[in-house]
Amino acid sequence: MKFHLLAGASLASLAAVTAALPAHAYESSALAASVAVAGEVVHGRVTNAAGDALPGAEVVVRATGQRAVTNTQGEFDLVLPTGTAVLDVRYIGQPSASQTVNVVQGGTEVAIALGAAEAATVSDVIVTGVITDGVARSLNQQKNADGTVNVLSADAIGRYPDPNVAESLQRVQGIAIQRDQGEGRYINVRGAPSSFTAVSVDGVAIPAVSPTTRAVDLDTLPSDIISTVEVSKTLRPSQDADSIAGAVNIKTRSPFDQRRLAVSGYAGGSYNDYGGQDYRGGLTASNVFGANQNFGALVSLSYSETNRRPDNVENGWVLINRTTAQGGGQVWGLENSLFKDYETERTRKAATGALEWRPSEATRVWLKGSYAQFRDDEFRNTLNLTYSDGALQPGSTDTSATFNNARIYKQLRHRTQENDISTVSLGGEHTFANGLVWDATLSFANSEQTYPHRDELVYRSSATQLSYNTADHYQPTYSVFSEPTGFYLNAGNYSFRENTFRSNSTEQDDVAFKTDLELPTVIGGREVELKFGAKYSTREVTADEERFRDRTAAANPGALATLLSDRPSQNYDYNLGFKFDAGLVSDYFDRIRTTSTNPDPAAGVRRVPQSITADYTADEDILAGYAQAKFDLGATNVLVGLRVEKTDFEGSATSVALSGAQTPVTVDRDQTDFFPNLTLRHSFSDQLIGRFALTRAISRPDYTDIVPRVLETTDSGRTTVTRGNPDLKPTLSNNVDLGLEYYLRPLGVVSANAFYKDLSNYRFTLVTDNVPYVTPTSTVAQVTEARNARDGHIAGVEFNWQQTFDFLPSWASGFGVFANYTLTDAEIKTSRAFAGRDTFALPGQSDETYNAALFYERYGFSARISYTHRGDFLEAIDATNPGKDLYVEGRGQLDFTTSYDFGNGVEVFGEAKNLTDSAGVRYYGVKERTYEYEKFGYNVFFGVRFKL
Repeated sequence: MKFHLLAGASLASLAAVTAALPAHAYESSALAASVAVAGEVVHGRVTNAAGDALPGAEVVVRATGQRAVTNTQGEFDLVLPTGTAVLDVRYIGQPSASQTVNVVQGGTEVAIALGAAEAATVSDVIVTGVITDGVARSLNQQKNADGTVNVLSADAIGRYPDPNVAESLQRVQGIAIQRDQGEGRYINVRGAPSSFTAVSVDGVAIPAVSPTTRAVDLDTLPSDIISTVEVSKTLRPSQDADSIAGAVNIKTRSPFDQRRLAVSGYAGGSYNDYGGQDYRGGLTASNVFGANQNFGALVSLSYSETNRRPDNVENGWVLINRTTAQGGGQVWGLENSLFKDYETERTRKAATGALEWRPSEATRVWLKGSYAQFRDDEFRNTLNLTYSDGALQPGSTDTSATFNNARIYKQLRHRTQENDISTVSLGGEHTFANGLVWDATLSFANSEQTYPHRDELVYRSSATQLSYNTADHYQPTYSVFSEPTGFYLNAGNYSFRENTFRSNSTEQDDVAFKTDLELPTVIGGREVELKFGAKYSTREVTADEERFRDRTAAANPGALATLLSDRPSQNYDYNLGFKFDAGLVSDYFDRIRTTSTNPDPAAGVRRVPQSITADYTADEDILAGYAQAKFDLGATNVLVGLRVEKTDFEGSATSVALSGAQTPVTVDRDQTDFFPNLTLRHSFSDQLIGRFALTRAISRPDYTDIVPRVLETTDSGRTTVTRGNPDLKPTLSNNVDLGLEYYLRPLGVVSANAFYKDLSNYRFTLVTDNVPYVTPTSTVAQVTEARNARDGHIAGVEFNWQQTFDFLPSWASGFGVFANYTLTDAEIKTSRAFAGRDTFALPGQSDETYNAALFYERYGFSARISYTHRGDFLEAIDATNPGKDLYVEGRGQLDFTTSYDFGNGVEVFGEAKNLTDSAGVRYYGVKERTYEYEKFGYNVFFGVRFKL
């Protein structure tokens, strides 16, 4: 019903627009209604006085109002009748210019330079400086886009201390990030879950690296290899529909950006407050060749190494049923406390390359590729106080308890995670003499996640008494650290418990072919740009996991004392004793690996159900087609169209019963969805732009949720079942967007954008007790699976203010400001109540996010101080108990950057990150039940940039 309402609204809008056309537009034949535009193609390029391309410049034919917008290379095409035409060019941050063009048969080429000496008499201020130039590039592309778009240029990104794409995007209004050990990993756009945002590189869709989500790990992609990042918050029919929140397209550099030999790079090092030294560097080189300089090549390289030593304490909370002797009733209590001492080395390697051939201004062919690798090599010493191994004593409360016969575990884990993302695209585009444009692209994308090491050695203490007090939930007290005999420090109190070996590998391959045909026509005397396209993509996913646990005497490496180093282990103010000797434990792992990972069931070390039910394969084919029309009604630019996507899915997994029986199961399903679209852009004036859009989008289920995997386990007669749900439906969203943008002279914008997303079939994980489920040991079970909520919504408003203070006198005119603020409201409603509630917050949604930055740029010197903040948000829902909903506490961070340009292509710069030493906090239900408290410290980086 919701789709029909939106489709009806969109069709009604189309009817209204059509009615506005002159009556003579309608003929007896549909073919007669469209005639090709008579004229010749004008190929143009807009640059500044230095010859740098100006993307997003608006080119208007003075006599007719016909309009074009330059691409990232500053290029545009117009179809004009032969003769003389005057082109007016407008670009925020540069003086406007006009140029007379003599249009001749066979095509015309024109070059327009803004800010040249002959234009110096205009009142507009010419933007100079890296920060302001980056802002100008972004604002011009945003202003002249069909829909609501935010753009980050490479220059703007480089002025923040953001090492990866996720952290760069946190500066955009309406975007917040989720962190891992202080670094951004996933993004939440407009309060939506991270899986609601699709990510592409040069238009090539990137599969996720994780087997459990479609969300892309953006910490894998460094920020220094890109040209621009474009966030489309309202989709066009020509874009893939799988982006409810917004589509992120990362554009890499082109050799035709500068059309000359260009070499640039940077290098530097830093000090990490919670770690050692860090290193980063990058190099980009490009050139154009040939007699007509119509062949171009580019290569870009990036490398970074980060050493991290965050402090981390985690407390696992449970609801405890006290016996009469313990006081009766229920209290919240800890089942364990983990003190984690990390030694982590993170490296990022990336490369992009491009070969482009432009035999004429009408034809271009390209081969582009990108590769990024993220490697996290981590040794983690852990002191684990396990209260649940003991017996609760009388007198416990929600903040304190004592347990007799509890245990302490000392563990060393060596985990190496490797993410690899690569893309290759081969494409071409040709503009015919009548203005018809045809393009086609064949692409391949691959994402892999592997764990070469996921090894752990565990020792366990003899029974002891453990107490805690969490009244100060950020700094709890634990009896073990004040116990006079130092029980936990005595290695003789520990004995070998087990080793575990775990390996994961996930690979996703995506092959796609897309083609588009753009035809300028005349309908009823009105110029209309028709565009048609089709895309076919096929994705193969393979996920494999193996788990081993060895507790045999043969696996015992000996006394704990023989494996400890003389290096103290410290976490906040907690003395954890001595660290394991990583070299000795690694030698042990290498020595015992073959025995402890024996796949023979008789060896008893392979964890069979867990190793099998995490495995799956999936094949997803999507066939899409669209048609759209773009035309002007006075000062209103209209885009209307329809996209259709047919999805065929096949998934295979294994069902493992309590008896151990393994049954391979395969399911297949198909679905066709329609996505109508109406997008309006209205120019109230050259500075005031209004926007309105009705769109529809989709989010397909995570593969692990829809493959037919089943795991049955039992403990003390209680059966638990974890299973996929092949009947799970994709989430659909009908979207309404409304915006108003006022562009300030000489450089700035004040804007407000409101949005509403009506969700149907939102997916959430449900844990249900006492479900009828017949097994040899019981007739009911606790079942965990993904379900669809009947409806939900995301609503919000974004405010944005950017401005340079050129009106200030003399040196003070170098100041400027960036500020944005986003309010969102979101919820989902289920078909029935769980634990007394049928309405839930949306995971990943913060009520408010904001950014504020003050910058100064003058005389070659630039500096920026910036603060970013997001409010609390829900991370995971526990449908059986609201007190176990997992939240992430709101967090703010203060950063500072500065640089000095010597004017000869050399620039020195410095960065200071997380000057507030803000903690990362997660909690269950209420803040007093802190689950994780983690600090990362500040980072100070110094380096040098150069351009040739």
